[in-house]
Amino acid sequence: MPHPVLTTMATDIKIPAFEATPIDSIPKTAATARESFQSQKTKDVEWRLVQLRKLYWALTDYTPKIQAALKKDLNKPPHDAILSEIHHLMQDLHLSLKKLKEWVKDDRNIDYAWTFSPLKPRLRKEPLGTVLIIGPYNFPLMLNVAPLIGAIAAGCTAVIKPSESAPATAMVMKEMLENYLDPTSFFVVNGAVPETTALLNEKWDKIFYTGNPTVARIIAKKAAETLTPVVLELGGRNPSFVSKSTDLALAARRLLWGKTINAGQVCLSQNYVTVHKDVVEDFIKHLNASYKEFYPKGAKASEDYARIVNERQFDRIKKLIDSTNGKIVLGGETDRDDLYISPTVVLVDSIDDPIMKEESFGPVWAIIPYDTIDDAIKMMHKVDPTPLSLTTFGSKAENERILKEVTSGGATINDAWMHGAIATLPFGGVGESGTGAYHGRASFDCFTHLRTVVEVPGWMDKLLRVRYAPYAPSDFKRHVWMTSFKPDFDRDGKPLSGLSYWFWVLFGLGGPSTKGALLRWLVLLASAYAAIIQYRRWW
Repeated sequence: MPHPVLTTMATDIKIPAFEATPIDSIPKTAATARESFQSQKTKDVEWRLVQLRKLYWALTDYTPKIQAALKKDLNKPPHDAILSEIHHLMQDLHLSLKKLKEWVKDDRNIDYAWTFSPLKPRLRKEPLGTVLIIGPYNFPLMLNVAPLIGAIAAGCTAVIKPSESAPATAMVMKEMLENYLDPTSFFVVNGAVPETTALLNEKWDKIFYTGNPTVARIIAKKAAETLTPVVLELGGRNPSFVSKSTDLALAARRLLWGKTINAGQVCLSQNYVTVHKDVVEDFIKHLNASYKEFYPKGAKASEDYARIVNERQFDRIKKLIDSTNGKIVLGGETDRDDLYISPTVVLVDSIDDPIMKEESFGPVWAIIPYDTIDDAIKMMHKVDPTPLSLTTFGSKAENERILKEVTSGGATINDAWMHGAIATLPFGGVGESGTGAYHGRASFDCFTHLRTVVEVPGWMDKLLRVRYAPYAPSDFKRHVWMTSFKPDFDRDGKPLSGLSYWFWVLFGLGGPSTKGALLRWLVLLASAYAAIIQYRRWW
């Protein structure tokens, strides 16, 4: 059996024409998914593992068809289809299959006052319910199926709404998932705005959206009507930092890769690079050298370079190039008939340049010179204070300062957005770039409710006398002794230290007084005695 990574794309694969899901069927689809969850079958861990294993074989068997669909939608090279979509999902799946039985266990390693130990506090992991996943066009398989992995692992049922801008992949994904997964628990709804609107009119237990801030606001507003929680995976005008300490050749090579994979249609890729004024010319030379290395005959003639997804996005990106006041120092070629935009770098002298005012979401980015690191940081704060991604190529001290003073959803030092390329690390935005995170364990947590559970033994009722009427001062005083703590700081907020303090922490059990400490010791010994008796009964 060939591993999907080693599979080559067949040339005679037929992709069905895009077909929207009938709008009048959407309420029934949502109802079926809810009924499936209410049947309790998804709470069985083995059932979840079976679905995840089937998903593995679905991706394996459908690899050639997925490659063909991605080629048709984005001219995505078969190599990239494997590396950035299918294999990425396989890594995520592997972790979930390996760790799920551990993840679902009750969490007892939680913080609470020792006086509540007899209650056996724990956090129970429970699925949220039926969820809606709305995906984008740039990585149309991975960015739909990755959250689905988390939903399955958590025990949720799900409906996926792929982007109509990647119609071939949407149709292949629908066929694949409906052929392999539980047909009453997982669905794919295809269509455009009317179908999405119909889906949003249904009640969900969580909505997971990947896309742009404009649509995110519409979804969040609609979700708020039913108090439905949302995860928003958006983008931003992501900055990068290059200094006189930077290995310019390496930075140029890696940043060019980050902006040419998928023709720059990557939410994590840099929108602009702040470059120290003394090394701007050398940096540009290295960029051009890397371009020639990547594409000896030019990007347009290369089988390894994708295309812009459609004419609307092509026109938007070309407008950025046409409206800039900067100097094009790399690329600039476009061909609307071929949806081709070459890797393009523009040298600008102001953050108010049109190319700096919008996320390019394409192979176009700016270089803006700076004098001092203070200037670079100020520019980053003004352009986009909460981008999705941050990359920095400075010295260790410079990188630490950039990380400390510039906020972002994630960050990579000395490379282009590698933090988002590791399939099992949490991925998400902050502020305008989104809310919530997924991938790996974070995907399971994303669709899981932490349900606090305590079990109060009958013999504790005398210790709980403080809560019953008629209230007695003596009971209240005892309760305060048992549950209060002695502060380890003074009235100025400064921490206390010294031998006497640590002696009291150790032997006073944190009690506020000698009587309180004595009572705590008595309760502790009584609890230990009760535990020993119970243990002997078991054995």
